[in-house]
Amino acid sequence: MAAVVDKRSLLDEKMSDVYDWSDSDLPVRDALWDHFMEASNHNTDKTEAEVKPYNDMSNDELKGKVEAVLKA
Repeated sequence: MAAVVDKRSLLDEKMSDVYDWSDSDLPVRDALWDHFMEASNHNTDKTEAEVKPYNDMSNDELKGKVEAVLKA
């Protein structure tokens, strides 16, 4: 029987648990979505395209990329 590995994505963690500069209880995924929705004037299709690459990033890559987008 194969071992089950529970790989929780950084996207599922609370912002405040990942970044010391944030006090938000939102998951990182939701904070990204909100950011890109505002930036695209609430265009869901554009936001979905902007957020999609983050789903395939490693946790290490995500942490830096998300910080660059949300802290700027």
